[in-house]
Parts: sequence; C-alpha cells; structure tokens
Amino acid sequence: MTTAPSPRTGVVIVGSVTADVTTFSQRLPARGETILGDQFTLLLGGKGANQAVAAGLAGARTSFVGCVGDDLFHDLIVDGLSGAGVDLTHLRTVPGPTGIAHIRVDASAQNDIVMVPLANAQLSEEQIDAALAALAPTTAVLLTQLETPASLTLHITSRAREHGMTVVLDPAPAASLAPEVWRSIDIVTPNETEATLISGVEVTDAESAERAGRWFLEQGVGAAVITMAEKGSCVVTAEGATFIAPIPMEPVDTTAAGDAYAGYLGAALAEGWSLADATRLASAAGAITVTRQGASPSLPRRDEVDALLAAHTAAAPEPVAAPH
Repeated sequence: MTTAPSPRTGVVIVGSVTADVTTFSQRLPARGETILGDQFTLLLGGKGANQAVAAGLAGARTSFVGCVGDDLFHDLIVDGLSGAGVDLTHLRTVPGPTGIAHIRVDASAQNDIVMVPLANAQLSEEQIDAALAALAPTTAVLLTQLETPASLTLHITSRAREHGMTVVLDPAPAASLAPEVWRSIDIVTPNETEATLISGVEVTDAESAERAGRWFLEQGVGAAVITMAEKGSCVVTAEGATFIAPIPMEPVDTTAAGDAYAGYLGAALAEGWSLADATRLASAAGAITVTRQGASPSLPRRDEVDALLAAHTAAAPEPVAAPH
C-alpha cells in the first residue's frame, strides 16, 4: 500500500538570529548623552528567528535555516526556537559569536536597533540548497529578510521559486535590490518607512501606499503589502488595491510587530488563505505584539490572534478598495 505524500503546508524561514540586548527608558538619549534606564532584557531575537517563532505559534509546520554561534548565547537561541515548535534541523552552529541586536525602547513604545550579524554572515549557498531541497516536499511558503548576507538574497528567493514555494520578502533593513531579485519575489511586505526608502514614494496614507505598492509590481513582484502600523495596511495586486483597517491597541513596545505580521502571514498563506484574509490575520498578530515587551516573548499564540480577529471582524466593516 502506497502512502500519500504529505501536503505542502509548511513554512521555511531563511534568515537571521540574534541575542537581543534591550534597554527600556523614558526617552532615548541625545547624541553623546548618558541617561538612566528602567529595565533590561536579554532574549532570542533576529528577524528570521522572530518570524519562525511567529509561524510556529500560528500552528504552521515551521523550519528555520540560519547560523548560530558556539558561544554562551547558543542555548538561548536553540531553546527559544525549539520552544515554539520550530524544526532546527537546518540551523547550523558555527565557530564564533552569535549575532547581536542592541535595541532601545522609549516610553512611547518607539525603538531603534543596531544589529551586528556575526554568525549570520556564515550562511552559505550550500546550506540553503540542502535545506530547501529537503523541505520542498512539505513546504509551501518561504519567508526571508535582508539581515542575511546581501549576496545570498537572490540565491534564496530563486531556489525557493524553483522548488515551487511562494516567496515572501520582508525588505528590512531597507536596501536596494537588483532587478532580478524583485522578479523572484511573489509577495513583498515593507512597512511605510521601508516602502518610502525603496520605492521613492513617501508613504503617509492608503493612497500613497498604493502608489508605492504599484512601484514594487512594476519591478516584477507579484503583490505588495504595505504596512502602516496604526494606519492599517494596503494590499496591492495586479487586480487592484485593498485597504485593511488597523486594529487599535495601546502600544508598549513595537519590537517584533513586523515579524509577528510576517510569520502569521506566511502561516496563513501556507494554510491556503487568500492574501487579503492572510493580511487580516497578520494584522491581528502584529496588534497583540505591540502590547508586550521584548521580541520573541511578545509574539502571540494562535488562539489569541483568532480571538482578536473575530472580535475586530464583528465590530468593523469588511476591507474596502483603497482610494485612488
């Protein structure tokens, strides 16, 4: 008797992992100034790792491809990822220090971040090829970001495409990409700042977000999702633009909100949701995340996200076409 192959419902994240050193203070210091802070945390982070944790918490079969150092932060990384159910078969331990992110958060929940790649710089084409080939039979969606070596971005996206995966790029930190990279991406998910820097269109509202989204489509991207925090998000495809209303929440720390969004978006797409519906689920995940401190610890469980989305859907109108 022949066993049917496993359905392709998994998510793979190729990306960065860091130990997040975060300080909280009433305000951020001015240049050259020293101030006293209120709190300090040391936690799992990195855009890739955060997105993997989010996808795992969303219920997706999730795998992570990346590099961690053999230093004192190694176990922090492994425990944080495995605790969310993430498969670490393709997480490689390399000699030297783990990537580090220094995050500062003020009382208004705004933050700034300095990320030092370290072990992340040792990600290789061979590691990517082996992982994607092994995961292809069960994986529907690839998520990646721009905290991995820039020379590998096209390799990651094109290999995933060859394996029939839907490629989702979170273009953070914002950077210019070669034309062939854009053409290898199915969905791009910049926030308003990243969309402005990359497209040259200043994003301030739904109308300007649609214009920026059109720029990405003109480069060959299949669809663009422009996120604007408390202003909602705009989904732009060849068929038109849809504005997704925000879910109002009182922010505490915006760190990892975009990663929660990306991880839940990938999980929903892997489940077969439409892009607009997946974006609504992702918005709910991001909304919960901003109400909590830290990166990976702030990422919500699927039951929490489903409950918030259901409550918001009952109280809000359906998404509407974005204004032109």
